[in-house]
Amino acid sequence: MRNLLTFVFLLASLSSFAQRDPAEPDMSKLSWLTGKWIRTNTRPGTSGYEQWDRVTITEMRGFAVRIKNGDTTVTEKTTLLLKGHFIYYVADVKENEKPVFFKLTQLTDNSFTCENPEHDFPKQIEYILIGDKLKATISGDGKAIDYLFLKAKD
Repeated sequence: MRNLLTFVFLLASLSSFAQRDPAEPDMSKLSWLTGKWIRTNTRPGTSGYEQWDRVTITEMRGFAVRIKNGDTTVTEKTTLLLKGHFIYYVADVKENEKPVFFKLTQLTDNSFTCENPEHDFPKQIEYILIGDKLKATISGDGKAIDYLFLKAKD
């Protein structure tokens, strides 16, 4: 009987470590973003895509690519990161000296919004999944730019 009680106590202790803190946002709600997304609203002669991969249960990494005249350029490296009790969208672009952090302010089963009111542009980044289509919008100070994507077939 003593061994059984020890086993139950040990099992209960281990399961408490595996549980996520309910105060923390749920990164699994972002799993729909994983994969390759082909950009559909590029300029003539240009194509591009975004690729997102889950690194750990608290981090996803992505990058944006532009292809023009056969030249491929990574235009942005991105990370969705659980840090403390918040999720951040971290944008690393050549125009900025350091990566810029945008705090996640809204998260649903098919969308998220991140904001950094101190950044020059954009101040807000929003991703919305509609079927196999993805709309990413960057906005701020009355200006908005939409990026439209279609999920790549595996």
